[in-house]
Formats: sequence, structure tokens, C-alpha cells
Amino acid sequence: MKLKNRRTQTLITVLALIVVATTAYILIDRGEQQAQAARQAEIAARSRQVMPFDLERTTHRFAKSADGGVQTVTSDDPADAEQVALIREHLTEEAAGFSKGDYGDPASIHGGDMPGLRELEQGHDRIAIDYAELPAGAQITYTTTETSLITALHAWFDAQVTDHGQHAEHG
Repeated sequence: MKLKNRRTQTLITVLALIVVATTAYILIDRGEQQAQAARQAEIAARSRQVMPFDLERTTHRFAKSADGGVQTVTSDDPADAEQVALIREHLTEEAAGFSKGDYGDPASIHGGDMPGLRELEQGHDRIAIDYAELPAGAQITYTTTETSLITALHAWFDAQVTDHGQHAEHG
């Protein structure tokens, strides 16, 4: 009888530990989700101070490639000439600034400690930055042969997608 009670007690203890661990995980996950939602709201507010187009009517896409990547911003409505013009104006200015190592706009939105940002600023002269218009907006293509800068670009893209939430996506 003592053996059964010991096994029962062990089983109850194990089950209790599982319940406690699961509850802790759920609470931590909820806290992380709330923190991420707060961060995304803060980023959206800062973005409105830097980007002239409407975040709710446009989409950012960040597509990684073996030699860098492509940042695309398009109007959700390709016929919205105002949004398309504002996107093109902004990305033209950003491409010119990035080519000179000026990543001040992303820093003002995401913070100076944004992943990849410092490396991109310091290595700007080793990254080819090309602007192109698209029917519904524009894109900036980043190309480099330096592995460390490709890694920085990819980290920077990931941070953009995470921070912009519903306003950005990979691909």
C-alpha cells in the first residue's frame, strides 16, 4: 500500500509541476504579447512623424536575398495616386540618405540600438542602394558582397517586420 501511495504522490507532484510550468508559460507569453503590442503602437506613432504616407493604407515588405534584400512599400490601393506619390517621395529620400550612411529616420522610429543599424551606417559605402518605382509604390534594393553587412541587413529587416507589426511583412 505504501508503494501505491508513493507513486500516487509522485504522480500528483509531477502533474502539479506541469500545471505550474504551463501557467507560468502562459503568463509570460501574454506579457510578451502585450509588450510587443505596446512597442508596435509606439513605432506606429513615431512612423507617422517620419513617413508621409498612411500606414493603414500601405504595406511594407522586406525580402531577404543572398546578397542583401529588397524593401518595398506599396499602396494597398494601387489607384490611390496620393499614397503612391508619397511613398515614392519618401523612398527616394531614404535611398539617397542610406547611400550616404544616414539612417537617422529608422533610428528615430526604432531607436539607435535597432539590430543591424550601426553596421549599415558604418558600411554604407560597401552597399549598393538602388531605388526603383513600382506601379503601386517603390522599392529600395540593397546589395553587398560582405557577409557581415548581409547579416546586418537581414537583422534590420527582421526588426522592421517585428516592430511594424500589421504594417509590414516578410517577402
